[in-house]
Amino acid sequence: MARLRLIQGTVDGIPPAHQPAALPDAEALDAYSRTVTAVADRLRPSVANLRVERRTRRGRAEGGGSAVSITPDGYLLSSAHVVESTDGNGRASFPDGRSFSFEVAGADPLSDLAVLRAHAGDLSAAELGDADSLQVGQLVVAIGSPLGFHGSVTAGVVSALGRALPTSSRSAGRLVENVIQTDAALNPGNSGGALADGLGRVVGVNTAVAGVGLGLAVPINDATRRIIAELMSEGRVRRAYIGIVGGARPLPPRFATEAQGAAIEVVEVVGSSPAARAGLRPEDLIVQVDGRQMSDVGDLQRLMVAGRIGRPLEVSLIRRGSELTLELVPEELGS
Repeated sequence: MARLRLIQGTVDGIPPAHQPAALPDAEALDAYSRTVTAVADRLRPSVANLRVERRTRRGRAEGGGSAVSITPDGYLLSSAHVVESTDGNGRASFPDGRSFSFEVAGADPLSDLAVLRAHAGDLSAAELGDADSLQVGQLVVAIGSPLGFHGSVTAGVVSALGRALPTSSRSAGRLVENVIQTDAALNPGNSGGALADGLGRVVGVNTAVAGVGLGLAVPINDATRRIIAELMSEGRVRRAYIGIVGGARPLPPRFATEAQGAAIEVVEVVGSSPAARAGLRPEDLIVQVDGRQMSDVGDLQRLMVAGRIGRPLEVSLIRRGSELTLELVPEELGS
C-alpha cells in the first residue's frame, strides 16, 4: 500500500486529478466564521480595557475589566463590580492605541451596571440591541479583556434565557432578571465587556463567570436602558422600597383562578420598614399591589420604580385563609 504524504498541498500517492482543489481564503471562511469576524471588526474598536485601583484590607491593588463605548463623546458602559471599592477613577485603553482617564458617572450595584465618562471624543460608539428578542441557541460574540488581554473575541451560543442573578448593596438585595447564559468563553477581566448578537449589536454586559462554559450577562432591554439613562443623567438609580423578603407560592385552591395561580409569600418583614408600618406579617400571601397581580418577586420588583416613592399603594393579600386589604407607602431605597 502506498504511503500517503502531504507535499506542498498535494497528497502523494493520489493522482492529481483526484486531489481536492485548494479553496480561496474567502471561500474557506464558512458562514459562522464570516459572522464572527464581521462582529469583531465592527465592535472591537468600541470595547475598552479598564485599569483601576481598588482599596483592599492590605492597602491598594490594581484591578481590571472591560467597558463598551456607547456615545462618541466618552460615555462607557461597564459592570458596577468592576469599579467597586475604587476612588471612582481609572484609565480606559482602546485597540487603536488611544488611552483616556475616566471617572464613574454612576454605578448601580443592584443591576451590576455602571456608566463611566472618559475624557475623550470621537469614540466608536456601539449600537445597543434588545436582549428580549434573543433565542436559545442563537449565536453570540463576547469581546473584552480577559486576564488583561484586551480586544479578545470568543463566540458561542445563548445557552439559556431568564436566569436570575442575585445582587446586593449594603442591606438591600435584588434579583437581576432575564440574565443571559452563554457558553462563549468568559474569564476574569471580561466583566463589563460586550455580548453581541450576529449583527454586532450589544445585547448584554458580561458580568460573571459561573463555571467552565457558563458565563452570564446582564441583558440590554427596556428596563436596563432606563437604568443606563438614569446613571447618565442622575448618577444613580432611585427605587421604591417596602421591606419584605418573599418568594412565590401557589395560591390555595379556593383563591386560585385561571389567570393567577400563585402569589408572593411574605417570609420576613424588615423592622421599621414601610411593610412593617402597614401591618404586613410573615406568611401573608400578597395577591395584588396597586391592582396588579403578584405571582412572584419579579412582579413586585418591576413595580418598585421611582414614581412609586411616597405614593400609597393598595395591597390585597390572604392571611390565614381570609382576604385582606392594606395601604402601604413605599419609601426610597437607601434613604
